[in-house]
Amino acid sequence: MPKLWTETIDAHRAAVRDAAMNAMAALVAQHGLVAVTMSQIAERAGIGRATLYKYFPDAQAILTAWHERQITEHLDQLNAVVDPAAPAVVRLEAGLRAYAHIQHHSARHHGGELAALLHRSEHVDRARQRLRDFVEQLLAQAVRDGDVRDDVATDELATYCLHALTAAGTVPHQEAVHRLVGVTMAGLTAPRP
Repeated sequence: MPKLWTETIDAHRAAVRDAAMNAMAALVAQHGLVAVTMSQIAERAGIGRATLYKYFPDAQAILTAWHERQITEHLDQLNAVVDPAAPAVVRLEAGLRAYAHIQHHSARHHGGELAALLHRSEHVDRARQRLRDFVEQLLAQAVRDGDVRDDVATDELATYCLHALTAAGTVPHQEAVHRLVGVTMAGLTAPRP
């Protein structure tokens, strides 16, 4: 098969998958998780039901694919905000601030029912590990520079940061998110002798 033909088919397949995932997300936001059917998704995506079933066996599979895409985008956002030329502690704070904002935004747009269903999936475990590795690497660099406490292991500090900043999903406004990041960063400073 010619390369152009292959690229065109791959682009078409990606477009169909994206359309189905976007339709699923919009329908869940509009009607709730339980009310969404494959017929509604196909209609909203502008594709036939038979085509939709070629790509996804059921609505749960579409929802899982959409969530995997969201997680990948969030991890890409975290990597994008960390300026490699900045000091380690600045990179750490930028990464933690971005994570807190993602938590705040996600909680506002994707309610508890959806989160409870999706966060039991295997793909979430892999994403959590990637997130922990990302934060732990930032912490290790800041520890080496002497800007973060070294009396606690970086894996424990990463756990502390991620759990503390998950609370950003429960605060009412951005100012509270910023304060939460500040408190988290303060907890990372070395204790005074």
